[in-house]
Amino acid sequence: QVQLAGSGGGLVQAGGSLRLSCVARGTIDSVNTMGWYRAAPGTARDERDHVVSMTSDGTTDYADSVKGRVTVSRNDNKTTMYLQMNDLKPEDTAVYFCVARGVNHAVSPFTSWGRGTQVTVAS
Repeated sequence: QVQLAGSGGGLVQAGGSLRLSCVARGTIDSVNTMGWYRAAPGTARDERDHVVSMTSDGTTDYADSVKGRVTVSRNDNKTTMYLQMNDLKPEDTAVYFCVARGVNHAVSPFTSWGRGTQVTVAS
């Protein structure tokens, strides 16, 4: 399957910027969609909020709360996904998780989550 490692979080003042990274290892070709979710620490996985997703053909879907401030991208071999966040607001404070979804060689769907990186926006 796919293992994900997210990084790049930190403390930033309101109006500032951060760039998160997510490195994917494993059967990258089995991934159909990658994206980012966020949540307060301790939130159950199925209650995390969707931030953005990107399909293998590059189609993106942004949450309304981040449109115009956040841009998702990836490198050419699709092993690293980035989340550029600008004009950050205190309400963006959360743990950010990268996620990958796909179908494995046994034709079974899978979802892989990274461990999360904390973003804190001070007012």
